[in-house]
Amino acid sequence: MSAAHAVESTESGAPSTSPQPRGLGWLYVVGGLIGLAGSFALIVEKLEKLANPGYVPTCSINPIISCGSVMESAQAAVLGFPNPLIGVAAFPVVVTTGVAVLAGYRPPRWFWLGMQLGTTLAVAFIHWLIVQSLYSIGALCPYCMIVWVVTIPLFWYTTLHNLTAGNFGGGKSVGVALGGVHSVVLVLWYLVIVVLVLLRFWDYWSSLL
Repeated sequence: MSAAHAVESTESGAPSTSPQPRGLGWLYVVGGLIGLAGSFALIVEKLEKLANPGYVPTCSINPIISCGSVMESAQAAVLGFPNPLIGVAAFPVVVTTGVAVLAGYRPPRWFWLGMQLGTTLAVAFIHWLIVQSLYSIGALCPYCMIVWVVTIPLFWYTTLHNLTAGNFGGGKSVGVALGGVHSVVLVLWYLVIVVLVLLRFWDYWSSLL
């Protein structure tokens, strides 16, 4: 996705007349479907576990890669219900938005700010879950990590779009500057998480060598 794909000038509260952010539209569709699949898989595994307490989830591979350990933790239902239900409810909205943008719909400024709020809450939540998985639960859930992987670019490119489109009431130059290194920032973001995972479970990884 190029930075230009994230650019769309808007008037306050009015649809834009500039080119559609088609790259962002495709990201919403593909990323939303992947996130929905990961969330749905977790719900299925949770239902299997509830029906049969002795069930070993398909995503429990070893002591570290174990979604069973994660699902049994208090952090897996922080709002009083399984976290994946949030994804099952939210990702279809992302997909629908992507389809609408690709079909030519030009959302008004308030809509993009709503997407900004949603993706910001989502990225904050998954980073809290990352910290909990690494330093409290001590296990990683593969399906959860799928959601982590897609949530980060959804937030990042939504933010870039809103900056370059002036939806924050300014910051266009910042958006353009960040757009020039958008992929570098994303790669570094993922790299930090990978390094944290490697360091946290280094004793286990090294035992496999």
